[in-house]
Amino acid sequence: MGIRLGAIADDFTGATDLANNLVRAGMRVVQLIDVPENGGPDLTKDADAVVIALKSRTVPVAEAVDASLRALAWLRGAGAEQIYFKYCSTFDSTPAGNIGPVAEALMDALGTGFTVATPAFPDNGRTVFKGHLFVGDVLLSESGMRDHPLTPMTDSNLVNVLGAQTTRPVGLIDHTVLAAGADAVRARIDELRSEGVAFAIADAVSNDDLVRLGEAVRELPLVTAGSGLAIGLPANWGLQPSTAAAQLPPAGGRRAIVSGSVSVATNGQVREFLDSGRPAFSVDPLRIAAGADVAGEALAFADAHLADGPVLVYSTKAPDAVRGVQSRLGAAEAGELVERTLAEVARGLVARGVRQLVVAGGETSGAVVQALGVTGLRIGPQIDPGVPWCAATLPDGSPLHLALKSGNFGAPDFFSAAFTLLESA
Repeated sequence: MGIRLGAIADDFTGATDLANNLVRAGMRVVQLIDVPENGGPDLTKDADAVVIALKSRTVPVAEAVDASLRALAWLRGAGAEQIYFKYCSTFDSTPAGNIGPVAEALMDALGTGFTVATPAFPDNGRTVFKGHLFVGDVLLSESGMRDHPLTPMTDSNLVNVLGAQTTRPVGLIDHTVLAAGADAVRARIDELRSEGVAFAIADAVSNDDLVRLGEAVRELPLVTAGSGLAIGLPANWGLQPSTAAAQLPPAGGRRAIVSGSVSVATNGQVREFLDSGRPAFSVDPLRIAAGADVAGEALAFADAHLADGPVLVYSTKAPDAVRGVQSRLGAAEAGELVERTLAEVARGLVARGVRQLVVAGGETSGAVVQALGVTGLRIGPQIDPGVPWCAATLPDGSPLHLALKSGNFGAPDFFSAAFTLLESA
């Protein structure tokens, strides 16, 4: 039997976020790192869903479209019955894209003229009301995402945001329709289609809204969303929540954390780790640019502390500090320097026996898994909403447990809670 759901995620942590929700709803899920070149690893053979993780959120539009279409072709070849385009729960994008252009390209390739769009994930404080995205109790435009270095989000009206990125009309399925049930949602979809609307932003202020939406979009070839909609889809194939879907092999080896995210949530997690007095090494982009062997210094620091418990290597800084570095190096160069250094650190940590590795930040996660040569992940138990542990096999056959955390996700004690969960699993 082919896979039931095929998903295309625009970054690596977003992919595990989506896969985590599918597993919690009863699907056996495999995450692939980029599009397989030779048919794909064997671990997909018993999967209900396959999520292909791309690094396409902030690349040029043409590159994002090309990568997404290659992923679509692989998933369709594997028998996927429905396609899910996954983006961030804060709708990270610019007026040029990449959410709109990628979604339109997928629609054209699938021969469909309509899809839904909702980044809502109430479990993580992301809700959509009257088309406006809220992060916790504030509008997106008033949240920390307003100062994001690559995709600053200054408008909370998703109809406007998506409309600026697409050539097709954008409409709204509001909360009153969702509250009335799946049949009402289907009727609203028919109404919007008759008006020539191609994209419908869907409100969702609770998980119940997402479950009703999931039921209503059963027949759509393509859905686009954050990870929240995933909780409403497995039931369309008769699947129910089961702990068996999240089982991973036992973990062992040393423990470490690599953090490149500059989000508010990750800043709090780094601060909690530092306040606890545990060993941490700060990566300075200016020293990297000046030619210092920062990766070597970080690994020397790790050598002195790994035997005693988790070690943190981080470039996470407050927004003002990030802007200061970017003003001197440029945003792209600063990001590339940090990603390359943290990927080298991760590779060195694994060579030193780390087999339980937490990575914070979407771009950082992409750089790390590529540096480690990881091609696929089996998705396991949830640490915090949106972040599961995963099992991977390194190129030399060694096992590795990975947690790829979106910058915006996780409680302040996430780093310590992650290892505690793995010990008890």
